[in-house]
Amino acid sequence: MIASLQGKVEATGGDWAIINVGGVGFRVFMPSSTISNLGHAGSEVKLYTHLHVREDVIALYGFAAPEELALFETVTGVSGIGPRLGLAMLSAMSAEQLGLAIASGDADRLTSVPGIGKKTANRIILELKEKIGTAITSAPTTRLGQESADVLTALTSLGYSVTEASRAVAALPSGELALEEKVKLALQYLGRK
Repeated sequence: MIASLQGKVEATGGDWAIINVGGVGFRVFMPSSTISNLGHAGSEVKLYTHLHVREDVIALYGFAAPEELALFETVTGVSGIGPRLGLAMLSAMSAEQLGLAIASGDADRLTSVPGIGKKTANRIILELKEKIGTAITSAPTTRLGQESADVLTALTSLGYSVTEASRAVAALPSGELALEEKVKLALQYLGRK
């Protein structure tokens, strides 16, 4: 199995890039966030990869961080979720947002991904909520981001369940906000529920 690639970017497309490793060009499918951070042709990159083999297709999927790869492999382990749909999920939201959406049971957030309907979103949540919720609460702060982990800790110390706190953190707007502002917005979100 090909676990990682390190080489130069030759070309990029909508959801793929060709990475030249020792004279061999590998077409690697990846989330849009990873493609946008690759740089220009000739840039040196390292990707963590998943080799998908079916009777009619062999495809390589690449990710900037091992956490993204782990989440991709977890999500594609759900019946009916193939690598293309897993890639679409990680293109529509960050690994942190996707993990929090699953852990908090936010089916509406998952249905915003093209190709995921209500039934599929509920199946993903049902199969992965406990697994991902446990991983998020025990994750090192680098996985969640220091600020999000601090908000999660603050909310659970106030008596909210991990599920409620995860849902509130997932609903926070992206962008640079102070910790106090994030906690305040999370509490307002929980107050409306």
